[in-house]
Amino acid sequence: MLDFLTKAFLFKFLKFAAVGATGVIVDYGFTYLFKEVFKVQKYISNSIGFTIAASTNYILNRIWTFESDNPDIAWEYTEFLVISLIGLGLNNLFLWLFHSRFKLNFYVAKLIAIGIVTIWNFLANYFITFNQTI
Repeated sequence: MLDFLTKAFLFKFLKFAAVGATGVIVDYGFTYLFKEVFKVQKYISNSIGFTIAASTNYILNRIWTFESDNPDIAWEYTEFLVISLIGLGLNNLFLWLFHSRFKLNFYVAKLIAIGIVTIWNFLANYFITFNQTI
């Protein structure tokens, strides 16, 4: 049933997670900047941080994780962003759930949401954006 969990698949996930870790820094940095410094509403700030991180993650994942040579970068980037936007919706949903409903600290809730959405983002990008096969 879990035959797709090969060493190569898991190694790509680890690379994706490493790229994602840099994305967390970018995400948190811009979220903090917009929320705390510019006083932008917290969910809009979250969306800004998430979107900037998604763009830097695309570049790193294209080059390092998936080693894509797809010449249609615009389409590939669009697919990546659409998947990221779906992830953003999920991220905001989980952020709201953990922060507003379960009363966790905003940034702790954000970290949990990022962890959950990472799985969605990896699988969708693995199979759709970068068209990997098992």
